[in-house]
Amino acid sequence: MRQIIVTGGGTGLGRAIAAAFAEQGEQVVITGRRKDVLAEAAAELGPNVRAVAFDAADPAQVEAALAELPERVDVLVNNAGGNRDRTTPPGAYGTGLAAVAAAWQANLDANLLTALLVTTALADRLAEGARIVNFSSIAAHRGGSGSYGASKAAIENWNLTLAQQVAERGITANVIAPGYIAETEFFGPAGIAPERVAQNLAQSTTKRLGLPADIVAATLFLASPAAGHLTAQVLHLDGGTVTGR
Repeated sequence: MRQIIVTGGGTGLGRAIAAAFAEQGEQVVITGRRKDVLAEAAAELGPNVRAVAFDAADPAQVEAALAELPERVDVLVNNAGGNRDRTTPPGAYGTGLAAVAAAWQANLDANLLTALLVTTALADRLAEGARIVNFSSIAAHRGGSGSYGASKAAIENWNLTLAQQVAERGITANVIAPGYIAETEFFGPAGIAPERVAQNLAQSTTKRLGLPADIVAATLFLASPAAGHLTAQVLHLDGGTVTGR
């Protein structure tokens, strides 16, 4: 029975991923900043899931949480993150450099720093042959997303070094870069305009919206023994909007 950690596991894609692992009989720890949300999710997901609340962007909170996290980690899914700068168009801050710095730092903290700190804190607990799955975004490969896209692109670059560092222990590190995924909190009513949804749909090859089940299936594969020779890669899960070569 494997020990799984899913950061940002209380809602959305993180919760769906945690549920899938739990259904397979794995022991799952979900983490996040909102204690009440995590507790509710853990109760609904069943006895194989427990919650540990902390802010993954805060080094002190990450260190304090180690006492509650598994001593052996077989799969680490760094799903925590989001766009903390939704209200400001990229580059249109208008209130000086302090506002620019704050907006960019917020997204770097939420997306890159959370994954970096949790992974580093758990480095000695990662089992031989463990799997690390990080999350980027289609925004890392297209313009117009400002600090959010930049913070996701940083994850992809960091993942390359991470994969090299852990390879001698048989550990893999890969990135999933989703496009538009329906039925999630991130892409809720306040997240993206209907015309942008239509644009994303038109740009895809499959001509359908992504679903949480698509992300879950990819995560389960990357976390499986079958993916042992797949590492340092970015999986574009966006219906063919960003095409590989």
